Amino acid sequence: MPFTIEINAADQSHKPDRARLKKAVRLILQDAGIKTAEISIAIVTDARMQELNRQYLQHDYSTDVLSFLLDDNPQEKSLEGQIIASSDFAAREAINYGWTSDDELFLYIIHGTLHLVGHDDTTPVAKQTMRAAEAAYLRQFGLEHRFE
Repeated sequence: MPFTIEINAADQSHKPDRARLKKAVRLILQDAGIKTAEISIAIVTDARMQELNRQYLQHDYSTDVLSFLLDDNPQEKSLEGQIIASSDFAAREAINYGWTSDDELFLYIIHGTLHLVGHDDTTPVAKQTMRAAEAAYLRQFGLEHRFE
């Protein structure tokens, strides 16, 4: 399957497991029936995430992950999207969950990819469905998360 997944780690203090990130994104895309995709992943600092959040969502704070569906063609089962995750946010949150910042960042990429393939978390039911999907993908990589 022709998936192009590019990872740009602008935050040089964090070196993500690129192979694991790509494998998870491919798995989610395949499970969603996507045949072709171009996905760009950016790992950034909190400061950069706050700038992006302010620019695109008019929120003046940092967040864990943003995802943007740039192009979607359901007939061709193709999509193009971007996922931006904060390594600073991941480092802080990882402590609360007793796992590594890389694992927390991995969760953010799973979350962002699920958004790209159509999952939503704006209602309690949708959020529960998304959390179940996240947990299922994490388990496939030997990880468990205590969602609040």
